[in-house]
Amino acid sequence: INAGDYIFYTDWAWTSYTVFSISQTLMLVVGATYYLTFTGVPGTATYYALIMTVYTWVAKGAWFALGYPYDFIVTPVWLPSAMLLDLVYWATKKNKHSLILFGGVLVGMSLPLFNMVNLITVADPLETAFKYPRPTLPPYMTPIEPQVGKFYNSPVALGAGAGAVLACTFAALG
Repeated sequence: INAGDYIFYTDWAWTSYTVFSISQTLMLVVGATYYLTFTGVPGTATYYALIMTVYTWVAKGAWFALGYPYDFIVTPVWLPSAMLLDLVYWATKKNKHSLILFGGVLVGMSLPLFNMVNLITVADPLETAFKYPRPTLPPYMTPIEPQVGKFYNSPVALGAGAGAVLACTFAALG
């Protein structure tokens, strides 16, 4: 659930954004596909995303209680992607294979895009990082420097591409 906190990793925001977008895509698609196929009712993917969103608000409230500003805590945008999954399930007349293929691709490609809204609307990460300094990481957790310019510096494209491929696989698991 805390996979939305890529803003915490100020100097690693884009790398973290890509990884966390993929993890959120998989978390959404597995649970939503399970809900859809178990109940057989289009709309339950959106219901599942709503449950996840409300739970996230509660979890983020705990960070707020610890003294972090609320706009520093990013709330993942799952609902639009879940609506696309519901739409696929309804449009394909509850065909599970179509749900996995089309729904997986749509969720995988859309969630990183919707998630970018979070990164754009929150307070400036660098400014926030100076206001709320974090402790130094221990050596074993210190990240290796990223490859500059890799993937053309497009976390949305990278997240959407990887998400589209992985979401189909994980939708099948759901």
